[in-house]
This record gives sequence, structure tokens and C-alpha cells, in this order.
Amino acid sequence: MQVTETLNEGLKRGHNITVTAKELEDKVNAKLVEAQPEIEIKGFRKGKVPMAILKKQFGQRVMGEAMQESIDDALRQHFDKTGDRPAMQPDVKMTNADWKEGDDVEISLTYECLPEIPEVDFKKIQLERLVAEVEDGEVDEAIENLASSANNFEDRKKGAKAKDGDQVVIDFLGKVDGEAFDGGAADDYPLVLGSNSFIPGFEEQLVGAKAGDEIEVKVTFPAEYGAEDLAGKDAVFTCTVKSVKAPKPAEINDDLAKQYGAENLAALKDEVKSRLAAEYAAAGRTLLKRGLMDALDDVVKFDLPPSMVEAEAQQIAHQLWHEDHPEEHDHNHDEVDITDEHRKLAERRVRLGLFLAELGGKAEITVSDTELQQAVMQQAQQYPGQEQQFFEFIQQNEQALQQIRAPLFEDKVVDYVLELANVSDKAVSKEELQKTLEDLSDE
Repeated sequence: MQVTETLNEGLKRGHNITVTAKELEDKVNAKLVEAQPEIEIKGFRKGKVPMAILKKQFGQRVMGEAMQESIDDALRQHFDKTGDRPAMQPDVKMTNADWKEGDDVEISLTYECLPEIPEVDFKKIQLERLVAEVEDGEVDEAIENLASSANNFEDRKKGAKAKDGDQVVIDFLGKVDGEAFDGGAADDYPLVLGSNSFIPGFEEQLVGAKAGDEIEVKVTFPAEYGAEDLAGKDAVFTCTVKSVKAPKPAEINDDLAKQYGAENLAALKDEVKSRLAAEYAAAGRTLLKRGLMDALDDVVKFDLPPSMVEAEAQQIAHQLWHEDHPEEHDHNHDEVDITDEHRKLAERRVRLGLFLAELGGKAEITVSDTELQQAVMQQAQQYPGQEQQFFEFIQQNEQALQQIRAPLFEDKVVDYVLELANVSDKAVSKEELQKTLEDLSDE
């Protein structure tokens, strides 16, 4: 194998690699010798087929395998020798397109190297963690909200009209094109008006109804409705209003606590306080992590692979475009222009991503199978009724699995750095914490 450098500019590298015809021939012969004991051809006993006949019958096929293996071996040897780590998939081309048996194989190899990552003295990084304590008044307010959402309902006066927030008990029968459909009927169904639990437009038509009324509710199923035979179809629901009930806030007592799975009211208050404390801690960590990233962005400097920055900038531009055009759910749109702002953000993400990846590797930080499985299960909960399909998709899609693993790894590396950095706590109110978090979200 012969290697000639053709490009060495910044992180860009280029080489011409030649795999000689002799190397190819030796590999073909070795493969044929290895396979010879198992080959049986008419007129020859198994394992006794002459090499010349093996070459004539199997040489072309084996040559293709040998050529690919030789190229792979050449690349592996090159990267082992140089220590270069390609930032992205190297561009490998066979330059002698008119190759024929007996010729050398000539390869053009170009790639961008991952840069050398500098070390950082984390003790010099000073950060502030915002800490908010949970006040008793906040717990009481949260309990009151739980009581409001745990409304009981009591019958309104005879003849009273249903209002938004009331519960109407109805019998209903739905039809499409005059035909009833599966799942379109129920008796004594308690529906809270304004809950948006039915098809858009359904509940609004029952506002003002009285017990004993029979109302035809006309709606159109959403185009993306789960049942394909109903999606986009017009439907008529014949509804009989059997009662109209007004909401009655639940009393704040042990019975309320038991509705939420707590042993008593004191236990419920403890659970609420713990949940609020966890929310405040999570907000504080989000701000602390952002502060760390800003600090690292100031002190960590090195050359970046242009291809990685461009790919990240394209992804950022595409993501932001879809955020501005939520009605577009596919990728059949014009190419999105990449701005200087996109590239600036891409450079930050690539730089910090490479730095954290290098640091995590040196510190031998890993994401365990258990941690990954827990994260997958949490994401699956976002697709109720489709959990199994989500699991199958993740199992078959390594890129999707990596998208789940990456933030877990990043958080573990961030925790590692925070243990080494100079972090002090600052007590703030809940309002200060929320305001700071909102300001961060607006950036």
C-alpha cells in the first residue's frame, strides 16, 4: 500500500492511496485457499478442485470482496498510523474508473480531522446556583388548585341552562352519512363542557342546553383523526341531555388527599412540597447548566471542522423554520437559508459538544443500559396507546436511540464538571427564579 498526502490545510486532509495489484492477488489467493476444502465441483472430489479452476469460476466474485476488504484495510491502517479521527464520514473514491484485473487500485481519500481539545482548569470557573425555598403559602395554593380540579358536581335547579365548566350527563348516538359507527354511542356519559375531551366544536353546542333537551350536534372529525374511516368526515350526534350539574369545589381534607393517592392531608402537603422543591431545583439546575455552557464558551477555543458546523447550521435553520411554520409537518418545502446567526449558534453547539464528548471519554463517563431504558420508557409515555410501536421504532433506529442517549451523556458530563467548578448558592424567591428562567427562554 502506498500513501501520498495531497491536502493538509487546517483540519482538512487529503491522501491518494494505492493498493497494488500484487496485494489484491495475494488476498484473492488467500480467500480461495481458505475456501478450497469446502468446494466440490463435478469431476473433482470435495477439497481437490485445482486452484486454476477455482480462479476461473470464483475469481471475479472473490476479487470484488478482496477489493472492498483491501480498501477497508488501507483506510484502517492509515487512521491507525496517523492517529487522525475523522469528524464526519470520510469521502472515499476510486479514481481509476477504468480499472481492470491486474491493475493497481487507486483511491482518493478526503476528510476533516477532529481537533485537539484543550484542557480546562474547572476550579477557575465560578458559577452561581439559584435556590428557592418552598413557602407554606405556595403549598396551600397548590392544594387549593388540586381541590378545584377535583370538582364534584351537583344538580342545578330544574330548567337551568348549562354553562361552560358545567357537567352534562348525556346519551348520544353519532352517525356519518346516516350510518352509526363504532365508538359513536354512549349512555349516561358525564361530559364537562370546556374540557375539550370531545371532537372540536362538540361541547360548545351543548352550552345553554337544559335537562330533557334533545340536540343534534354537528361536527367534522379532524383530518388527522386516529380512525382513518372517520378522519375528515362530517358527523351528526343526537344527544339527549339527562341532567345539568354545576361544579362544586372539593373540600380540603383527608378525603381530598385520598383522591390523589395520599394517606391524609398532611401527607398530601408533604408530597406537594416535595414536588415544588423538585421543580425549583430543576429550574435552578437549568440556569446553572446554561451558566456553565456560557463560561465554557468563553474559555474553550479551538478550530472546528467546517462540515460539522455547516451540518449543524442546516439543522438549526430547518428546526427554527418549522417552529415558525407549525402548519408544515413534512419536509417538502423550499430550501431554508442559513444565516450568520445560525452559523454562530452552530459553532457554539459543535465546540461545546466536541469538548464535552472528549471530556466524557477521558473521564470514562457512560450511559448505562438501565438509564437508557428508563429514558426510552419516559419518552414512550408521550405516545399513549402507541408505546409498543415506539419501542419497536427505537430498537430499529440507531439514530433515534442516539438522540435519546446524547442528552443523558451530556447531563452526566455537566454534573462531573459542576463537581469540579467553583459553585456557590444564592437564595432567591420563587418569582425571581421564574423570571430568570423566562428571560432565558426568551433569548
